[in-house]
Amino acid sequence: MPTKVKIDPITRIEGHLSIDVAIDTLNGVQQVVDAWATGTLFRGFEKLLAGRDPRDAQHLTQRICGVCPTPHAVAANSALENACKATVPNNARIMRNIVLACNFIQSHILSFYHLSLLDFIDGADMAPWGPGWASDKRLESIKEQQLFSNYVKALDITRKVQEMGSVFGGRLPHSPAYVAGGFTETPTSADVAKFKTYLTEVISFINNIYIPDVNFIGSAYPEYYGIGRGFGNLLSFGVFPLEQQGVPRLLRRGRVISGSTTVQSIEPGAITEQVANAWYADSTNNLNPAQGQTTPVYPKGNAYSWLKSPRYLNEPYECGPLSRMWVNGDYRKGISVMDRHAARALEARKIANAVNSWISGILLGQPVFTQPALPANGSGIGLTEAPRGALGHWLTIASSKIQNYQVITPTCWNASPRDNKNILGPMEKSLIGTPVKNIKEPIEVLRVVHSFDPCMSCAVHIVHAEKIEHSRNCFTVTT
Repeated sequence: MPTKVKIDPITRIEGHLSIDVAIDTLNGVQQVVDAWATGTLFRGFEKLLAGRDPRDAQHLTQRICGVCPTPHAVAANSALENACKATVPNNARIMRNIVLACNFIQSHILSFYHLSLLDFIDGADMAPWGPGWASDKRLESIKEQQLFSNYVKALDITRKVQEMGSVFGGRLPHSPAYVAGGFTETPTSADVAKFKTYLTEVISFINNIYIPDVNFIGSAYPEYYGIGRGFGNLLSFGVFPLEQQGVPRLLRRGRVISGSTTVQSIEPGAITEQVANAWYADSTNNLNPAQGQTTPVYPKGNAYSWLKSPRYLNEPYECGPLSRMWVNGDYRKGISVMDRHAARALEARKIANAVNSWISGILLGQPVFTQPALPANGSGIGLTEAPRGALGHWLTIASSKIQNYQVITPTCWNASPRDNKNILGPMEKSLIGTPVKNIKEPIEVLRVVHSFDPCMSCAVHIVHAEKIEHSRNCFTVTT
């Protein structure tokens, strides 16, 4: 009979995630045979936006998450500009890309060193690094010390990347510089010079420390190139427009089925949100986000998550750095735990090198803003990418106010619960077949989950505090 293991909370992520797995022995291997991912808080930002000025969305939606706020500013402005039929000056496009790129680079470095690396090495023998699980730590102490030293160095680098982005973004996180019609920063030669100084050090860290460390962990744990595949369906909305018209992009839009190399197009109308196993009203089931509603219902039957289940043509899709790099043709070695880490590191390098070329495209003294004509009634879609994957904002305006607003975040795609057909979400599916040596310390489960870099802060928010039952146990085992 399978043993049920609950890990709650999952630590070293943004937000609140609970993972339940059923573990049994198949073909002589103790492994995960079923999985459930639970987002434990409700996000109410869609409710907060109703009735507000459409220009408020870029400021409020950034507060969905402090780790990846910049993509929300991009998506919110894109949705409004889509409704306005607006274009932005080229300087604004470049600075938007640069500040967003800084968010990607900072997040990718943080993801590996500060959220995932401690699944493979021990940290310092003190809080907050200990106590921890000792299972399957296989590196020599000298190499562990070197990697932990790079962990500390990465703290400094991520701070500098934030400072680098704030040169044009004004401040990070939660930049006020993104506005419908352009950007608020008027660049100077001093800004450009300061930015380049930061960028040189960041590129050096990526090339000489980050990528080699990812490759080393991959060589020390080679079986993780074969663990955590999931469905193999990969999706990217595309990001970093290279021209004012929005295409082409540095990382293209598209999707692939079951690890194919054939990239198919994306039609936003084919996206739906299913709620069979989510704590939302059944009347909102299987709607396109343009018509979607956020109507919480708790408790509800067998539902087990505050995440809806986004689907494309009724199929689950993984998103994130591996999806983007695969769709773009930059990385197609495999779909696994280590492939996600490797693609993330290589994407950081690709983006940093692109920023190094974009900075010279800023023309001092040229416009950064064009006043858009806001419609009294209309609708718009803003599709972009966050560090963790595909991000979409859907906006409806009536009488010059927001009538309806819907957000689908990357972790909603990845950590979604079972859908209307009881098909698992991508993260749940990726856990199936994961070997677990020590059922009391299922570190292998954490390695799979952390490879997705889940950001539950984006996926969920707000809950009634009196309904929470706290426990000091980080996991429980039941049969």
